[in-house]
Amino acid sequence: MNEHDRRDQNLFRQRNRPLAEEICHELTCDLGRATTARFSDGEFNFQIEENVRGADVFIVQPTCPPVDSHLMELLVQLDAFRRSSAERVTAVIRITVYDVSDKKDRPRVPIFSKAGR
Repeated sequence: MNEHDRRDQNLFRQRNRPLAEEICHELTCDLGRATTARFSDGEFNFQIEENVRGADVFIVQPTCPPVDSHLMELLVQLDAFRRSSAERVTAVIRITVYDVSDKKDRPRVPIFSKAGR
């Protein structure tokens, strides 16, 4: 990867700032600027505060409870970046939904914590 490619990378995070900063350090890229808010009816608002045209964008998003809200936030962010003409958008997520099921309680049932990694 050359110097020009690294300059055009942006990482946006919704919840976990320390993780996002560590990823930025490893990728030698900047943490992007965006604002998020919730309306009184619970809807999610996301606004990108910089030009991402032609950039590689990474979104760090959790999937912990409430899972449905976090997945909808991710979809709204993906849509916003695609409409802002980002070259590539990559979602960085860790599936933690099934971590509670780490033992088999019956034969022939999956161990979800193993399947989700």
